[in-house]
Amino acid sequence: MLRVLRGILHTLGCLSVLALLVACEPTDTGTQALQLTDQEVENLVTRSYPYVVMYNVNNKFAAAQGGWNTLIADTRLKDHTLRDIARPNNDTFYISALLDLRVDGVVLDIPVFDSDYASLMITGYDHHVNIPMATRLGDFDKPERMLIYSERTDAYDGSKVEGIDRYFEATGDFVSAVIRVVPHQAEPDRMARIVEQAKKVSIETLAEFRGEPPLPCDPPAAPPFGATDLDVFETNLLEVMQFVFNHTTFHPEHPDDQALLAAYEPLGVAPGHAFDPERVIAVDGARMRAKAREIQQFWLGRTGDLEAMEAIRPRIFQPKGETDLEAVVAVSVIGPIGIPQDEAVYPQIVTADGVPMNAMYDYVIRMGPDEMPPARAFWSVTLYDMDEGFFIANDRKKYSVGLNGGMQLDESGGIEIYIAAERPDGVPLENWLPIDRVDLDLAAQMRLYVPDLEAYEDWTPPVAERVGG
Repeated sequence: MLRVLRGILHTLGCLSVLALLVACEPTDTGTQALQLTDQEVENLVTRSYPYVVMYNVNNKFAAAQGGWNTLIADTRLKDHTLRDIARPNNDTFYISALLDLRVDGVVLDIPVFDSDYASLMITGYDHHVNIPMATRLGDFDKPERMLIYSERTDAYDGSKVEGIDRYFEATGDFVSAVIRVVPHQAEPDRMARIVEQAKKVSIETLAEFRGEPPLPCDPPAAPPFGATDLDVFETNLLEVMQFVFNHTTFHPEHPDDQALLAAYEPLGVAPGHAFDPERVIAVDGARMRAKAREIQQFWLGRTGDLEAMEAIRPRIFQPKGETDLEAVVAVSVIGPIGIPQDEAVYPQIVTADGVPMNAMYDYVIRMGPDEMPPARAFWSVTLYDMDEGFFIANDRKKYSVGLNGGMQLDESGGIEIYIAAERPDGVPLENWLPIDRVDLDLAAQMRLYVPDLEAYEDWTPPVAERVGG
């Protein structure tokens, strides 16, 4: 007991032995556990939620594609076997690089893309989203090289490097750099060109770019990620957050940064420490999971509240300093790693009667020629299961209606999209999203790429109407 208290006092300094004895009591294993109030639990879990989600997302993808400083380029659209991220899309190819910036910067080699839409998104564990390149901005019309580094990158001092066109300082040492590109699968020749262009994207360390051997870099001693985000909250929250703290840039003037650090300081978790289970003060994993589940269900329940979703739209998927905690938590639950409203908006399709969609029934989504989405690039409707946010599995691998999922407008220029167990008579195959007749809540998500934001303010998303009894 005395040894544990000495370690805690060495870390915190400001707490007295008496205060610790009052606040802590031994668990079954002898580890000290801090008795947090309900308000403190909510504060801790809410502020941790984006970091836990992005730790799971980035580390899962890194594990799936063979580790850090790896890159995988799609040559076909995603399907229902993708289970690493909630509410993915199959509108675009993903060219995904998972970067370890601890030792050296990484050079991203970017070709020209013969596509109506492409963008580069970079995000770390803080879930702040940066879009340094986009077709909307006039990019991807010439080959370029970007050097990506962090505040802690050992071998890069911020100087200019011959042959590098762009520089980007990431907010963390472990980041995802993802190029989205529309493959235009309705145009086979064009899609074939885009596939070859996607294959040309590559990464190398700065040392390799200079013609030198790569610098030695040990694999990160990262804690296990969870099968779900809730698993991390229950089993290894403090260990994950200690790793996150050591590899994320926190600004002294940023209030959410400082509030997060302050929430963890009494637990012995702070930037620059090695995780030591005997030094930290344990938290009740069951309480953490229950509060995380409560936050998750709150935001999933609000997806049908169009007013609430529109209120956070301008603030989601933004860089640090241009968003807030509420918006970042919301998208961490609803669908992590997206792009901001200049690039895309994500209106949710609700039902006409306000009752959540369920696969026990069929639905139709109707848009007349004057009700079509105000998208300058393209739009889509994608179907998911509500709870997990995954595609609805089917033999046709048909998950969306739109430019890449396929669609057929009627003679007037409008469209009817059916969500149904069997294709209704007269409905084009492209406009049918198949389901199994099971008790499963459904969610239909629209995506409008490069929206006309002025027109969007006056546009109303379509609703899903239940078909039959």
